Amino acid sequence: MAIRRARANIDPVSAEPSIPDDGLVIRDEDWYGKSLTESDRYTRYSFLDTDWTEVADEGAVFDECTFAGVRFNASRHTGAAFTNCTFTRCTFFDTRFTDCKLVGSLFRQCTYTLFEVSGGDWSFVGLPGADLRQAGFDGTRMREVDLTAARLEKATVTGCDLSGATLHGSKLSGADLRGSDLSSLDPLTVEFNGATISLEQAATLATTMGWHVG
Repeated sequence: MAIRRARANIDPVSAEPSIPDDGLVIRDEDWYGKSLTESDRYTRYSFLDTDWTEVADEGAVFDECTFAGVRFNASRHTGAAFTNCTFTRCTFFDTRFTDCKLVGSLFRQCTYTLFEVSGGDWSFVGLPGADLRQAGFDGTRMREVDLTAARLEKATVTGCDLSGATLHGSKLSGADLRGSDLSSLDPLTVEFNGATISLEQAATLATTMGWHVG
């Protein structure tokens, strides 16, 4: 499947939503506690104002889908795929993604509380301006993720591959960044007071700033 990298850099405010196909629209449905499996596959569907509270998702596949006003509260997603999808004004409260693939997806104007991601591939994902304070990402592949101006204060971003990530203007104060690839982080363009990093990462950042570590 081709990766459309440009999706991760769509402006989160001015982007025009696509016009959904009436035959592929799921609107105002109550999916509370619904179970999804790998046999559930959706391509170019639009989920509008749908309640996904406590959905148990074990391997479902969503490709090029639109989620607008969807409530993902207390939902659990394991081994699922949301590739090249767009999430707008969605609510993620106590939401967990484990070993999921979200390559090329875009999040805009969403809220995240008790948001946790473990493993999986979130490369080329767009999270510009996202308020991810105290969120957790552990062992996640996040190559070329767009975190421009994202708020990650006191977040846990450990063991993540952030190579090529866009972090300009992001706030990382108090974040735990140990074990993550920080080669793309420019210390002069982010706020990271009180962030926790390893000695190896400190050496990488020093090299980025042109310092010689002896």
